Amino acid sequence: MAKKKWLHKILAILPSISLIVILLISSFEIGAYGDWNFYEKEYEKYKVADELYMEMPDIMKVTKFMMSYLRGNEKKLSIETEVEGNIQDFFNEKDRLHMADVQGLFLGGLAIRRGAIIVLLFSMAALVLMKADWKRLIPQMYQRVLAVFLALTAVAGFLFSRDFNKYFVIFHHIFFNNNLWILDPAEDYMIRMLPEGFFYDMVMRIGSIFVVFLIVSLVCSIVQKKINKRCDSR
Repeated sequence: MAKKKWLHKILAILPSISLIVILLISSFEIGAYGDWNFYEKEYEKYKVADELYMEMPDIMKVTKFMMSYLRGNEKKLSIETEVEGNIQDFFNEKDRLHMADVQGLFLGGLAIRRGAIIVLLFSMAALVLMKADWKRLIPQMYQRVLAVFLALTAVAGFLFSRDFNKYFVIFHHIFFNNNLWILDPAEDYMIRMLPEGFFYDMVMRIGSIFVVFLIVSLVCSIVQKKINKRCDSR
């Protein structure tokens, strides 16, 4: 009986972790694709149009094409536009090689989310079939798992806010096995379009969305626990 209860708890942890992974990757997707006005405001903030000698509509056209490429909707990262008074390809070969790596990370994240959805559904189905008290177990386990993720999120947020450049570099060393991400503003238009400040603001945006998701999910788990208590008192 004790072993069965431990199995139920383990199975209840799986959907908890899966849900947080789903929310994290969805936060990235919403942060990156949810509002094109965010990009335009960032470009105005960092005077990107002046840096590139481009009009804002052209910058946004390049941005949307690049983001479409990251989703795998474009075969090649190549788009002609007017830059510095000349009609030319906005991206060079180094840009294409680096963004191919970034695309791999993004598509890999979407694949992980699909896997997390499968794990969540499988573990939930297993709990139901095993006649486990999942309505009690999942809120309980979720709150414990969530406490760990909130602590990690708080630490990550603190570190990035103290020295963003340092941890931004560490991130690239962890996820990329080359130096293609080190771009030269004199040669690479992409780094002029996406300065470090832009990435800081994007990380804060994604982090805020993720925290909101976590708070909402926490409230839902608390409500479910209260419902359980009311059922017990009847």
